[in-house]
Amino acid sequence: MPIRVLPPDIAARIAAGEVIERPASVVKELVENALDAGARQISIEVLGGGVRLIRVADNGSGIPADEVETSFQRHATSKISRAEDLNTIATLGFRGEALPSIAAAAEVAMVTRTPDTEGGTYVLLRGGQVQERGARACPPGTSVTVRNLFRDTPARLKFLKSDAAEAQRIVHLVSQYALAYPEARFTLLLDGRQALSTTGSGDSRETLARVFDTETAAALLEIVPDEGRVRVSGFISPPSLHRSSRTSMSFFVRRRWVQSRMLAYALEQGYGTMLMVGRHPIAVVHIAVPPADVDVNVHPAKAEVRFRQEGEVFAAVREAVRQTLLGQAPTPRIAAPAPVPPSTLLPTRPARQAPSPDVFSRTPAASSSVKQVAPQPRMALPILRPLGQVSSTYVIAEGPDGLYLIDQHAAHERVLFERLRDERRRKTIEAQGLLEPVAVELSPAQEQTFQAHRDDLASFGFALEPFGERTYLLRMVPSALKASAPAQATRDLLDLLGQDDLPVEREDRVAFSLACHAAIRAGKVLAMEEMEELLRLLEQVEQPHTCPHGRPTMVHLSSADLERQFGRR
Repeated sequence: MPIRVLPPDIAARIAAGEVIERPASVVKELVENALDAGARQISIEVLGGGVRLIRVADNGSGIPADEVETSFQRHATSKISRAEDLNTIATLGFRGEALPSIAAAAEVAMVTRTPDTEGGTYVLLRGGQVQERGARACPPGTSVTVRNLFRDTPARLKFLKSDAAEAQRIVHLVSQYALAYPEARFTLLLDGRQALSTTGSGDSRETLARVFDTETAAALLEIVPDEGRVRVSGFISPPSLHRSSRTSMSFFVRRRWVQSRMLAYALEQGYGTMLMVGRHPIAVVHIAVPPADVDVNVHPAKAEVRFRQEGEVFAAVREAVRQTLLGQAPTPRIAAPAPVPPSTLLPTRPARQAPSPDVFSRTPAASSSVKQVAPQPRMALPILRPLGQVSSTYVIAEGPDGLYLIDQHAAHERVLFERLRDERRRKTIEAQGLLEPVAVELSPAQEQTFQAHRDDLASFGFALEPFGERTYLLRMVPSALKASAPAQATRDLLDLLGQDDLPVEREDRVAFSLACHAAIRAGKVLAMEEMEELLRLLEQVEQPHTCPHGRPTMVHLSSADLERQFGRR
């Protein structure tokens, strides 16, 4: 086939595909245009996950009538004019690709007016070509309506998720801009329902309460910025407040929302060992660097940036987090031990006296002679006899060939996971009503996930009913959660369900989250009967050697290993 230049319409569609991947991409570009225009009120309306309709209206500076059609031409921009300007970009947009890319992928109508004119300008485009133009009455600002996204590219439609999943992405995206611009008032409507609303007061904590919830916003610790070349500010959660995923970690570079593994790693490095394994902090981190020290022109959707001094930025974020935690969270005192609740496994004999705090010391790392038990077929676990506990966390058991150390939380988590999963498939989940309903305040993203997965939650025994704005009454939970904190368990479950990039079925995600919350905690003293029951239950599961996270439930010290350690071999 000979080399030839592509027709303009095909070239436009290809270029549009790099910028507009899904409905959230359209919202992103239009919201960024509004913020660059100085808007302080931005409303977003979405129908059908953004495929049917997206409308973004703002009260910004508007576009002069003689520049409206020019704005839909590729690489038409008011942000830069020389190559040198790329080194000092101060706006969110600068390439002049957003509007032409949207117009190539959908039907677009714009109404805009500058504050110094009495009337507005209207233009309608299909396939990137102007179909209608004229004058319209409108307030100062710009309103862009996008209909039938990807109608002419059905292959792109096939790769979209469900309407609910696409709407959830939009909620998450708008939440990020609300966090970055607390002085702007955002309103988001999804199919007529208000999903997010901020006041635009400029109060960061007030915005945090709207994006997360009131309790979370009040608990976050503020990062006080240093006066260095890299200024880090924002809010982070104390180690006691965490999530099951990284979706509550947000990073902004010069107020641009970015996705960066390096920044996420620096954040978690700042926590060190203060976080539980598999848990992640809540964070809204702003990074200010000189414009020349960051390259924002490295990704088609401007979702990533490149720092000139990446090591310096990494160290600044890590140290800012560490100093905030040290300054706000002094060494805790040991409180009097709380009464040990009845076992969730068996009725027990009177509880033994709780151990002194010394027994909770960190256990040494296993030597090379202690090997993790690899996954094996069902019923591969030998009959074990419990001998006791170490650090109120590990059950010591004797088997046919030496000693076993069983992580009581991981083992019980595996037992509960398989039980919940199997009961869900047989539709025999046991639910338990709460003596008093628990009020659960959800973030906008969590509420959207709840709306999308209401049936999944009900099938596992959850019963929630609306109780005010973004607040629900939790009246019933799976019986496995009766001894846990049901509100936090519900939020964590919604966070997990909201991740659409996990290779796990929905029902397994629910069982996964519930098992983690309901399992015996490390540090809980177990009676001998409870240890025996835990081992018997572990013998009956399909995969006794790993927890649902994939971590080992036990390590094995064989008789031969013991003999070598004591010099008998």
